[in-house]
Amino acid sequence: KGTYLRNGPGLWHIEDYNFRHLFDGYATLVKLQFENGRLIAGHRQIESEAYKAARKNKKVCFREFSEVPKYENFMAYVGDIAKLFSGASLTDNANTGVVKLGDGRVVCLTETQKGSLVIDPNSLETLGRLEYSDSLGGLIHSAHPIVTDAEFLTLLPDLVNPGYLVVRMEPGTNERKVIGRVNCRNGPAPGWVHSFPVTEHYVVVPEMPLRYCAQNLLRAEPTPLYKFEWRPESKAFLHVMCKASGKIVASVEVPLFVTFHFINAYEEEDEDGRVTAIIADCCEHNADATILDQLRLQNLRSFNGKDDLLPDASRVGRFTIPLDGSPYGKLESALEPDEHGRGMDMCSINPTKLGKKYRYAYACGAQRPCHFPNTLTKLDLVKKKAKNWHEAGAVPSEPFFVARPGATEEDDGVVISLISEKNGNGYALLLDGSTFEEIARAKLPYGLPYGLHGCWVPKE
Repeated sequence: KGTYLRNGPGLWHIEDYNFRHLFDGYATLVKLQFENGRLIAGHRQIESEAYKAARKNKKVCFREFSEVPKYENFMAYVGDIAKLFSGASLTDNANTGVVKLGDGRVVCLTETQKGSLVIDPNSLETLGRLEYSDSLGGLIHSAHPIVTDAEFLTLLPDLVNPGYLVVRMEPGTNERKVIGRVNCRNGPAPGWVHSFPVTEHYVVVPEMPLRYCAQNLLRAEPTPLYKFEWRPESKAFLHVMCKASGKIVASVEVPLFVTFHFINAYEEEDEDGRVTAIIADCCEHNADATILDQLRLQNLRSFNGKDDLLPDASRVGRFTIPLDGSPYGKLESALEPDEHGRGMDMCSINPTKLGKKYRYAYACGAQRPCHFPNTLTKLDLVKKKAKNWHEAGAVPSEPFFVARPGATEEDDGVVISLISEKNGNGYALLLDGSTFEEIARAKLPYGLPYGLHGCWVPKE
């Protein structure tokens, strides 16, 4: 009993103008409400200022992921650049994730701080912006905070003095408080931090060689890497910060990597119970940043069913971060990539295992040839095996794990995914978290756009 909410870009055009990139689309919320063996579904556009302005003016009015307003003249462009530095011209199109805070508020998020919008989980009405009451400033944050009933943790990249603030917000407040700061080890700007992992006692801050780029942000037309640039000479690092003290207990160089999503992290102990290392798992693209450009809508819409367009370079990457003062960490595959079709992203876990040693994860994998992850996958990280669900013509979104009340086994629960079909239909799919067999499906009365991330709102 409860409601699954899924957020994501759902509208990729204004009038007869088609957007360029998957991440440009205006946010669409989808609701699946489970009660008494019945499913009630609904959807609604998030009423961001960017969306409302586009509808009113019949054109893009804010800077989206790759889209920028079309300027009437050079002075209009200069004026928009001036507004960029204050954040006024950045989008608030909250099309990435949706989270339930510990105080019950439900918030949709994207990478701009202004794109933190509170919604009603029942009506899906946009209630207004989450106005942070602190003076930390900044324009961007991690699109994926760590959210529990007790706290809200996120990273604020500092583009001026390259680094990251690690901040915490308690339930019932809008004030973020600084736990500590990490200075970048290298590079002209911080690495992109779409997500980050935590353990029970530590926050892991990634410094990826795919770095923010002010010059690309200022451009009127996008580059292949959009607001980022690939700087392999700047190297890659992982930093470990103590949650309690803000002290950095490890800062190690690791092999070059590219990831959107970290899966989980935990503390490795020796036989005496001393923490010797941090293990952090992510959906890693073998240090290939071209995955960003592969998500252009032109690529996604031109698949002929024969040519394999999805980059053959995605795996569960496992970092080992030693805590003995060693300067280097390791990056290996947690299981053979062929187990999940060499495609891997959009992971979820049993939330009771957040920051703890775990065995199972649920993700989108690939059955080749394909242009996009087209398979639901259960990963067993102990046996190093995967179970895959695949149906021809189906494009599943993030498999979201909901534990059964009173469950004692890690995989005792239900996996929910919304399926978009190439024939224009869509349905909600429920799989058993243990056997990974289908429990039920519910066909929706209309086509369903591809979406990104979700959350579970239990019935009170």
